[in-house]
Amino acid sequence: MRYFWIGLGLLLTMWNASAMGQPAPDGPSGDWRGTLVAGAVNLRLALHLGSVSTFDSPDQGAVGMPARMTVDGRKVVVEIDGVGVFEGTLSDDGATLEGALKQGPASIPLRFERGVLSAASRPQTPQPPFPYRMEEVAFDNPRQPDIRLAGTLTLPQGAGPFPAIILITGSGPQDRDNTLFEHKPFLVLADALTRQGIAVLRLDDRGVGGSTAGPPGATTADFVTDIQAASEWLRERQDIRGSAIGLLGHSEGAIIAPILAREDARIAFVVMLGGPGVSGRDTVVEQVRAIVRLSGGGEEAANNAASLQGEILDAVVATADPIELGASLDAITTRHNAPPIADAAVMQLTSPWYRYFLSLNPAPALRSLELPVLALLGGKDTQVPADQNLPALRGSLGSNPRASVEVLPDLNHLLQTARTGAPDEYGQIEETIAPAALERIVDWVVSQVASPPAGPPGNNPIPGPRTRLQ
Repeated sequence: MRYFWIGLGLLLTMWNASAMGQPAPDGPSGDWRGTLVAGAVNLRLALHLGSVSTFDSPDQGAVGMPARMTVDGRKVVVEIDGVGVFEGTLSDDGATLEGALKQGPASIPLRFERGVLSAASRPQTPQPPFPYRMEEVAFDNPRQPDIRLAGTLTLPQGAGPFPAIILITGSGPQDRDNTLFEHKPFLVLADALTRQGIAVLRLDDRGVGGSTAGPPGATTADFVTDIQAASEWLRERQDIRGSAIGLLGHSEGAIIAPILAREDARIAFVVMLGGPGVSGRDTVVEQVRAIVRLSGGGEEAANNAASLQGEILDAVVATADPIELGASLDAITTRHNAPPIADAAVMQLTSPWYRYFLSLNPAPALRSLELPVLALLGGKDTQVPADQNLPALRGSLGSNPRASVEVLPDLNHLLQTARTGAPDEYGQIEETIAPAALERIVDWVVSQVASPPAGPPGNNPIPGPRTRLQ
């Protein structure tokens, strides 16, 4: 999962990949494992070198990406199209590859040793047999004809019609399970909810898995239409109760959910997990402050970094032209005695999605909602910090008596029980979702749909305690 807002891309190195492999000579053939330190994140990587070579970044849900290797004496070069180039030196005993991963102008030290990455322990990942049905589905987005979305619909046993919920991923291309560091939080959520009688639809994002990529330049507004298409597709099914379809979004998905609920009065309820209550610009600034603070930089360094980030983002919002933006950013970094920003990063900052996100403020959509809303924040979240977003969410939802905004004290952005909340803990924690958070989500959702609606969709009275739904 590309779980960071792109603003953190100035501090962290992330990637996509799709490479073509070529036969490689004999030499450092075999399996290699290493760890890439990218800002506050440690990413496990693997190389499988031989006549056909592949590259894995399992913590980002990417496995088996083709690569090509060339060898010159003890110098080993592995090209991974769309990722970069690893250049390393094979040790005398053939046990290590010492070098760097190069991505454009950036060069990150990287060391591999022989061996296979061990699978991470993820005890909450559901295992078959399951007491419910799974259906592989696909449908078009009629508002954007180039988009076909694929996913999994889990259905309770029986004929239905069942209440349903659509799970919405956060920023960046993610699969239907929201895979990150071998965690599959959407699979865990789907399993828990379907066991309580709720149909759950989870989807591959555009360009991931079975979903088409569509034209470039998509923004959050386009992703809203994908979820709208999903809700309309569900309503056409005889086994789904059309008046009891809700949305659950994480991170950016928690912005998409209320935007669609404002536009579509048929949405029955909204769950926001780690969703911001302020603009993208303000969210990214606070992320940087929190990350630098956790990295031991001290309060002054954190505030200086946040100030620099704020000026950079203001410049990004002001102009979409990369050349003009590059000149503005050079002036800003010079004034702050900071390193210049690479041209590749400037191009990323001017992407339509990022500029749209920076200016997107969820408050108007939140203020318009009258339907039930549950917003959960992690008390140790460093990506959507509770100190910033709790008052904003409560302010925007304060006039809605059916809204609940809650902070779960020891949880991070993924709603895991965390020590510090720093992103580099995500993969170290075996827990996918804290049991208390999972129970709160399931109980609340069940309480919204445990009885047939008595009024118009989106304005149903909140029924009684949790029951198994039929």
